[in-house]
Amino acid sequence: MEIRPYEPGDAEGLWDCKRAFELGLGSGTGGEEKQTKYEGKLDREYREEWFDWVERCVDADSRCVTVAFDEEGVAGYVFVLPESHRFIWDAAVLNEIYVAPAHRGTGVADDLMDAAVDLAREQDLPLDRLVLDVDRENDRAGAFYERHGFEHWGEMVAREL
Repeated sequence: MEIRPYEPGDAEGLWDCKRAFELGLGSGTGGEEKQTKYEGKLDREYREEWFDWVERCVDADSRCVTVAFDEEGVAGYVFVLPESHRFIWDAAVLNEIYVAPAHRGTGVADDLMDAAVDLAREQDLPLDRLVLDVDRENDRAGAFYERHGFEHWGEMVAREL
């Protein structure tokens, strides 16, 4: 398995992973309404806008989107926001990490997390932290992040608009 920065030729595989990531968020927690909303947003327009954003982030730092790549294509990815986004949290932000089910338990997620931490350590940030938003109901993700040294740091709250 090769861990390397995303390249434009990886777009189809990256989108497959992104789509699976989003659908997993929608179906894993929050009930049928949340699942329907996540499924509904993944249209052509969303894809184009998301790839525009990926391109802007990768232009800022090519390692912002790192893929796990094997002979079959993209098996997973990690997306760390570029240093220019430091004003969001004053810390590095792990935006997304996903590994295809066939590659889970193989160490790919660990390799992607290592790449994310390496990038975050090189960013010039007010706080020496790597933060992310994870659903407390996602036990598998929680265990993975805890194994990698993450701990609760404050709590995000939200309200309906």
